[in-house]
Amino acid sequence: MQLVIGNKNYSSWSMRPWVLMKQLAIPFDEIRLSFNLGMGAGFGDAMLRYSPARRVPVLIDDGFSVWDSLAIVEYLHERSPASGVWPQDLRARARARSLAAEMHSGFGALRSACPMNVEASLPELGARVVAEQPAVRQDVQRIETMWADALAASGGPYLFGAWSAADAFYTPIAQRFRTYAVPLSAASESFANRLLAAPGAAAWIADALAEHEFVPDDEPYRKSH
Repeated sequence: MQLVIGNKNYSSWSMRPWVLMKQLAIPFDEIRLSFNLGMGAGFGDAMLRYSPARRVPVLIDDGFSVWDSLAIVEYLHERSPASGVWPQDLRARARARSLAAEMHSGFGALRSACPMNVEASLPELGARVVAEQPAVRQDVQRIETMWADALAASGGPYLFGAWSAADAFYTPIAQRFRTYAVPLSAASESFANRLLAAPGAAAWIADALAEHEFVPDDEPYRKSH
């Protein structure tokens, strides 16, 4: 299989299936397309050979393309149900899917105010947006509540005991919390650090730090390094 992704420093959508497959030792080859192609015609034209949606990520399995991070996760589960993509227990699996779907479709205020940027450290910006934007505070509070409830029910160390796609979906949020030094409870901060220390996430972060590729459109809060 092949996984088409964008820049590791910026692409939270790409991070989810990449970290999932890496963490679960699902073999794949990486195809990385730089966002410096431009998010208009250049990037779209490059993506068109992989997906009509023209967006990352895309999973290619023997010439068959699956796009959208949630669809990719479900395809991987159906392809290999015993691989650990989702919990084995029916209700735990349903709850894990609920958490992943909420991440997939929600938290727009947090994602907009705190764009993904692995290499950056922007605590002043994080403090400001949390203080000034109630919607961001609500997003953070909701995530902390979900984490606490899932960890209490499963006993940890991950959201549903063993590491799963639910953890993969919240790993980019954990990275945002770190980049912007978002104030968290001690338990939430510990869990965020646990997500980022997992082998799949650690491998992504190391690659992101090695990119040294500045994409202005992904850093609206500063014009240059």
